[in-house]
Amino acid sequence: MLNKMKQDFKSGFVALIGRPNVGKSSLMNTFVGQKITIISDKPQTTRNQIRGILTGENYQIVWLDTPGIHKPLHKLGTKMNEKAKAALSSVDLVLWVLDASKGYTAGDEKIASELAACDVPVLVVWNKIDLLERSVEFPQVDGFDRIFRVSAHTGEGIEGLLEAIVGLLPEGPAYYPEDMVTDHPERYIAAELIREQLLLHTEDEVPHSVAVQVNEMKERDNGMIYIDAVIYVERDSQKGIVIGSKGSRLKAIGRDARQAIEALLDAPVFLNLWVKVRKNWRNNLSSLNEFGYGDQD
Repeated sequence: MLNKMKQDFKSGFVALIGRPNVGKSSLMNTFVGQKITIISDKPQTTRNQIRGILTGENYQIVWLDTPGIHKPLHKLGTKMNEKAKAALSSVDLVLWVLDASKGYTAGDEKIASELAACDVPVLVVWNKIDLLERSVEFPQVDGFDRIFRVSAHTGEGIEGLLEAIVGLLPEGPAYYPEDMVTDHPERYIAAELIREQLLLHTEDEVPHSVAVQVNEMKERDNGMIYIDAVIYVERDSQKGIVIGSKGSRLKAIGRDARQAIEALLDAPVFLNLWVKVRKNWRNNLSSLNEFGYGDQD
């Protein structure tokens, strides 16, 4: 029952906070039960707050997957950090996700100081425990006594963590229909799925320099979804890397992205990709706003 209070129904907003590449996006996808945010082994994969929605019999959780908090090297990085920290002031609960395979780092120490002043409960979540030997002891994180050990990959510990989260949620209404898993439009997710394939297929110097903009997305009379998208890079050399020899890499990116989008939409897709150079776009506020990384939600 949308926007109406059910008896004993709980709801709330839960932010996933942590360093880059600790598995925040994987955790949210695991909770929601399907892929709504992209994953790669490249740091700073997530650039915006991505909302996922999980509705149970007596609860609804709105997840906020935030960009990894890091030392910014450009205005895009600064905006990403701002979005992550802003989430702390608008949620009912925080999951502080750490990488169990890397241990407690100086970067985690800085995040701990940010979270110490948080006005809502904070749960410490050691992710990727499937990568560790069972004998490994996890360090106690000063000031935080609710510690969970999970694996987004295997599902271990997820059920217990979910029970703890629901137990801490306030009573409230369902904010979204029960069959809704994200409030982001399909055009946005399609652009992200294209960017995911860029991260998987390109060299180390390219991933952070790419942005994807879907200019057109419409269903044709034959039921096929037509998508026209532009891949932006910062240098001519990066454009060559994305395109590849005789267009081979761009073709592979398009093929894999199309398959991912078809799985999302459950419909055939025609994907048309272009590659353009937008020099130094990560330090240009106009470009950041145009690509959706500016101050707007």
